[in-house]
Amino acid sequence: MEQNPTYKLDLTSSPHVHSRWSAKNAMWLVVASLIPVIISAVIFFGIYQLVIIGTSVLFCMLTELAIKKIRKRKVTIDDGSAIITGLLLGLILPPNFSISATAIGAVFSIAIGKEVFGGLGYNIFNPALAGRAFLQAAFPVGMTTWHKPNFAVDTVSSATPLSAFKFDKVISDTASMFWGNIGGSIGETSALAILIGGLLLIIIGVVNWRIPSAMIVGMLVFASIFWFIDPVKYPNPLFQLLSGGFLFGTFFMATDWVTSPITKLGMLIYGFAISFLVVMIRIFGGLPEGVMYAILIMNALAPTINKLTQPKAFGVKV
Repeated sequence: MEQNPTYKLDLTSSPHVHSRWSAKNAMWLVVASLIPVIISAVIFFGIYQLVIIGTSVLFCMLTELAIKKIRKRKVTIDDGSAIITGLLLGLILPPNFSISATAIGAVFSIAIGKEVFGGLGYNIFNPALAGRAFLQAAFPVGMTTWHKPNFAVDTVSSATPLSAFKFDKVISDTASMFWGNIGGSIGETSALAILIGGLLLIIIGVVNWRIPSAMIVGMLVFASIFWFIDPVKYPNPLFQLLSGGFLFGTFFMATDWVTSPITKLGMLIYGFAISFLVVMIRIFGGLPEGVMYAILIMNALAPTINKLTQPKAFGVKV
């Protein structure tokens, strides 16, 4: 009698996203897409920013390696996820930020933001944003100390456009916000660099277009409502779109495969809701920026959105 072949069942964690790219390849493509943003950071804030970014990447990798060793799990450094977390965290920190605080934030991002949940695929929140939220609470002065860009003219201050408007009702120059010649986080000031990397990810299919599109349309809609009500008191929609970390969050944070919805309708709801929260926080909150909190809040709601927006099979919810 012929012996049955031995079958092997592989169980893998999320993200279970249908794409022509494997999770590992997609991670490295995201790393490549961040190169324009890194270049813009060096141009506008100096080569020292590479030290901050490198520190963040190094400590993210070391933390993941240490935790995997302690838990006696397979080392997954080569999947690129720790490197992405390090890059993203470094790029959303203020220029010339403390190296030691950067290392602490990187350790928190991996240990608490990802590994405490079980590792890649199990984390609820975007690890880089979790690390930034921790640093915002632990080092509030350093996290709100900004520097003038290298090509600043007299009209360009070290304050971010959002801070300048919220506290002084000053609207920054649109061209400066597009190129990146403004105060802000290391990788969040140049809309051009962000768009180059973000659109590349959409074109090659690593990022689903629904979340970025919903966020951009949502921002234009919600910001326009307030601007039409009082154009002096509330900033115009284009300013809201180009300022702060909105575009960076749109393409590189909110689109995280693990922490965002996977249903088509869910992605649209998720994107619109993030933009709504960003506008509400920026206008009515005590802080000038709200992208980080908006994405983290919606990360927590992503499982519920998935459950409520499941497609119907033959007219019956599955």
